Amino acid sequence: MSFEFEFEQLERADLKVDAVYKGGSYGDVRDDPIGKILPCVNLGGFRYNRVGANYGFVVLYSSLAEPDWPDSLDRRTGRFVYYGDNRKSGCELHDTKRGGNVILRDTFSWSRNDEERKKVPPFFVFTKTGVGRNVRFRGIAVPGALALRPEESLSALWRFDENGRFQNYQAVFTILDEPVIKREFIDDVLAGNPHSSNSPKNWLEWIEKRKYNPLIAEAIHIHRKKEEQLPKHGTEHMLMLQEIIAFFEKDPYAFESCAKLIAQYMDSRITKIDLTRPYRDGGRDALGEYSIGHGEDDITVDFALEAKCYSIDNGVGVKETSRLISRLRHRQFGIFVTTSYVSKQAYEEIRKDDHPVVILSGADIIRILEKVGVNTKKQVSKWLSDNFKKPG
Repeated sequence: MSFEFEFEQLERADLKVDAVYKGGSYGDVRDDPIGKILPCVNLGGFRYNRVGANYGFVVLYSSLAEPDWPDSLDRRTGRFVYYGDNRKSGCELHDTKRGGNVILRDTFSWSRNDEERKKVPPFFVFTKTGVGRNVRFRGIAVPGALALRPEESLSALWRFDENGRFQNYQAVFTILDEPVIKREFIDDVLAGNPHSSNSPKNWLEWIEKRKYNPLIAEAIHIHRKKEEQLPKHGTEHMLMLQEIIAFFEKDPYAFESCAKLIAQYMDSRITKIDLTRPYRDGGRDALGEYSIGHGEDDITVDFALEAKCYSIDNGVGVKETSRLISRLRHRQFGIFVTTSYVSKQAYEEIRKDDHPVVILSGADIIRILEKVGVNTKKQVSKWLSDNFKKPG
């Protein structure tokens, strides 16, 4: 069980990774726990404190539940992807009410310069728990990530709504390996001294050398539950998935072409996928090549892909996954793509036996489509008709 802090404790509480900070009971904005922990000038996704002309700190707050702006935390790499605050047409990229995109523009620019990096404030990441106003602290973050180019760390994406096209930022942060942020550091930040003897070690090291020491956590569970592999019922994500299932309903084998494209969206290093002939594929719906290296001296690793277009209530079992596993050769991996989910037994066998198989379930498919700007049922319908011939 994670740490929990009561509302009355928050003013002097330390920040512990994954601890829950409870909201108040006034019934209005006074219940907000973040403002009690860290004095902020506003509510919303971007919250900050100024010390003179500089930012003292910036809070990034996310529900992790907006389909159009899928903020995400990858605990295996320590990377936190956060979207800016220009979320509808009518404003320029940096002309936002709360100034969040200006913060992203400036801090990411400063982060790449040894002198200006000292102006980068600590970013404190919080996410919604789903219980009242309670929030969970995710860590102290810095702009960018190891091995990412500037344009990959902060990119301006085009989106459109009923009123036209507009741009918004997608930013990649690194959560630093600092399990506890002491109250003494917060006090120093508020006093205008963020680089003191109370500062977290990895925060100072990033400021001085731009060295990334991410908080990396390995999963201890060996399989994802059914509810983790599928979108929640009644959501736009579920409607998007059901649109895909309905499109290929009359010929599930035609889904193989869709699975091929999904895999390529997932990872740009997939350089080649060739579909095998239906019904005579020997258990592999496609064979492909994955490129590893740095350009002219790349090597390729072979992989096999299998696709199953099942209804959301029809899980993939051991029979289907074993079919792929049994045909993987030495130094070859597999990708299993399904619009449904992989059963507990099949999933456990893959993980317990260390089979090199990537599982893309229904929820994964939707997350991958969102990465390429397909965010609604209507957009999924258009994407399907643009890319595939409807069976039947």
